[in-house]
Amino acid sequence: MVTNPPENMPWITPYLYYEDVAAAMDWLSKAFGLEESVRMAGPDGKVLHAEMRTGQGVVMMGCPGPDYRNPKNSGHLSGGVYVYVDDVDGHCERAKAAGAKIVEELQDQFYGDRRYRAEDPEGHQWAFGQHVRDVPPEELRLPGT
Repeated sequence: MVTNPPENMPWITPYLYYEDVAAAMDWLSKAFGLEESVRMAGPDGKVLHAEMRTGQGVVMMGCPGPDYRNPKNSGHLSGGVYVYVDDVDGHCERAKAAGAKIVEELQDQFYGDRRYRAEDPEGHQWAFGQHVRDVPPEELRLPGT
């Protein structure tokens, strides 16, 4: 029987565009530990669609063509991806060792996560967090409020 979403797919899946999907996949694997699950190449061998996994999450990616401008080339950031990991300190060290640009250092957040943010080679921003303490809803307040 057909299921919706397909088996092993979450209900929401980010889709990121890359000028060079194959290079992005290699880098995301090395720096962030994502694992390739799907790679679809066009007739010329260029990767047009791919999927990578971490934990229960999936990120889809593709190359939309020559008119596309990634955040690095456009100078505009329009979104990001938040990923939970089991050892955020070790994950951050791995990302640094792979040359990731850390845009926000690892620190505890008011909402109970320990988190850092990094930028991939095409300018997409990724936040990696580990939930380290529960904060009751009535205590959740943005800093300075």
